[in-house]
Amino acid sequence: MKKPTKLTTRSAPSAGAAAAALGAVPASNRTARAQERRAAIVDAAMEEFISRGFAATRLDDIAKRAGVAKGTIYLHFKDKESMFEELVRIVIVPVVARLTALPPPTGSVRDLIEAFAGNFLKEVIGTRRGDLVRLIVAEGPRFPAVADFYYREVVSRGIAAMRALIELGIARGEIREKDLARYPQIVVAPAMIAVIWQSLFERHAPLDAQEMLRVHLDLIFGERRTT
Repeated sequence: MKKPTKLTTRSAPSAGAAAAALGAVPASNRTARAQERRAAIVDAAMEEFISRGFAATRLDDIAKRAGVAKGTIYLHFKDKESMFEELVRIVIVPVVARLTALPPPTGSVRDLIEAFAGNFLKEVIGTRRGDLVRLIVAEGPRFPAVADFYYREVVSRGIAAMRALIELGIARGEIREKDLARYPQIVVAPAMIAVIWQSLFERHAPLDAQEMLRVHLDLIFGERRTT
């Protein structure tokens, strides 16, 4: 009579052994890869938004440019609007944040405004930041949620910081027109003019944005005295 086959039981592999068998990567590596994919998606979104416009851009196009599956996008972003918001946070918000984080000036208010506005022009005019601003101006009326987000994250912060500087300039006697504090948009108007001019009319009449800013500040603060 044939002897019954003896059944052998194997203990389940440990989690570490299973991970090793599956070639699992450490959590830190997975996080790094996820961050790299997210960055690639954001970079691709910027190129697609700028080249096609917000309305015409499809998630399929972004996924293809980023080299990921469309489903991967949904692991990082809810929809196209949230992706655009992330883009604004990364690319534009830090520029305005520098103004809001500035300590009270030890020098003149004009020097501080001129330095910030000058750097803003350098970082926006002729760059992808400027392209994004123009995109919002062009398509914001059709997508009010996008315009509202940009106002909250960028415009309102910039206006509040500029108003505080204007009020300081008035208190110090550097600015005579007290009503300017009611309309801080006037101070930064040359920046918006330059952004729009650069895309529409630069080929017809090149604009020296930095020099225009200097003249504009002369109108507000008075001409600088030469020694």
